[in-house]
Amino acid sequence: MKKADKILVAIAVGLVAGLALYAARRCKEKSMLNQVADEGYETAHDILFPNREQIGKKLHYGPVLPE
Repeated sequence: MKKADKILVAIAVGLVAGLALYAARRCKEKSMLNQVADEGYETAHDILFPNREQIGKKLHYGPVLPE
C-alpha cells in the first residue's frame, strides 16, 4: 500500500469511530431525557441518576428562561 492510501484508510477509520461514539452518546442522552420526561421535570436529576454526571453542557431539564 502506498503511504497516501494508508493515510486515507486511517482517516476513514477515525471518521467511522467518531460517528459511532457520537451516535452512542446521542442515544444515551435521548434515553435520559425520555426517562426524565416520564418522571416529570420536578424530579431532580441527581435522584434519577445518582451515579452519573450530566452528559453534556447543553443537556437542560425544565423550561428555558430568557436572559
